[in-house]
Amino acid sequence: MGSHRRPAAPTGPDRCVRTATITVLSAAATAAALAAAPAGAAPQEPRADTKAKVDRLYEQAEQATEAYNKADERADTLRGQVDRAKDRVARGQERINTMRGALGSLAGAQYRAGGIDPALALMLSSDPDGYLDKASALSRLSARQSGELTKLQQAQRALAQERAEATRKLTELEKSRKTVARHKRTVESKLAKARQLLNSLPEEERDADGRSSRSGRGELPDLAGAGAPASSRAAAAIAAARSAVGKPYVWGANGPSGFDCSGLTQWSYSRAGVGLPRTSQAQAGAGRQVPLSQAQPGDLVAYRDDASHIGMYVGNGQVVHAPYPGAAVRYDPVGMMPVSSVTRV
Repeated sequence: MGSHRRPAAPTGPDRCVRTATITVLSAAATAAALAAAPAGAAPQEPRADTKAKVDRLYEQAEQATEAYNKADERADTLRGQVDRAKDRVARGQERINTMRGALGSLAGAQYRAGGIDPALALMLSSDPDGYLDKASALSRLSARQSGELTKLQQAQRALAQERAEATRKLTELEKSRKTVARHKRTVESKLAKARQLLNSLPEEERDADGRSSRSGRGELPDLAGAGAPASSRAAAAIAAARSAVGKPYVWGANGPSGFDCSGLTQWSYSRAGVGLPRTSQAQAGAGRQVPLSQAQPGDLVAYRDDASHIGMYVGNGQVVHAPYPGAAVRYDPVGMMPVSSVTRV
């Protein structure tokens, strides 16, 4: 009579193999199920994360833009210094030529009077500096000749210093140009990455992102009232900044057809006859610091710990600023980003 007992469950190595096989099959089935899931059901990078990455890239690009502006401003300064040094060299050479001409005339007069003095011939040589080391020769020169030679020597030394300074400035200018080019490449790289990420979003979300304030941080409470401009020049700067609303953000630009953040504030105050530095960091230190609670229209509001962004307070808790590439000059809440300082120019 056959047995109806259930076969004993496998034990030992056979059981381990069977368990492992079931686990592998289960994992494979799960993977297949995920692969067969409808489009959009699989987890993807949240669009909020994409926007956050774009924000970070724009922030990094803005920091690089300010570095570019600083290097470019330095290059402009150096170009002016080089030009002035070249002018001084040219004037110095002209003076030396005149002095040597006068000494030549003196030598000619001596020759016509009966021959050139050997000491004067030495004086007109290509190495007049060596002449002064020859004390014995000095004794044969007249007081006038000695004085003229001393002036010539001093002029030649000054000219040599001017030439050395011009050479040093030219070398520094070349280094500054390379720095400008490096920062420009950094900005362009960051902006290209940001555009690539933005293009991955649906068109309606790209449009909405372009209309929103950067950073997504909570707004500060509105400051009381519109307030009056701190000065007549502040009022003129506000009028200029308002006239720029709608103009595009163009990195490295300071108007009048496009602006970056510090370019807008620099241009606006230039319309009021006030010269501001080129970078947002320098502008933040170009006046008297006041608390945000006491901000008046025309004050400069710098953002982030490194003051890499700046705008102009216009009252009613609003600033006008050039936000970022792809967005025009516009009004935004003063608390759109962490405020690092408020400066009254």
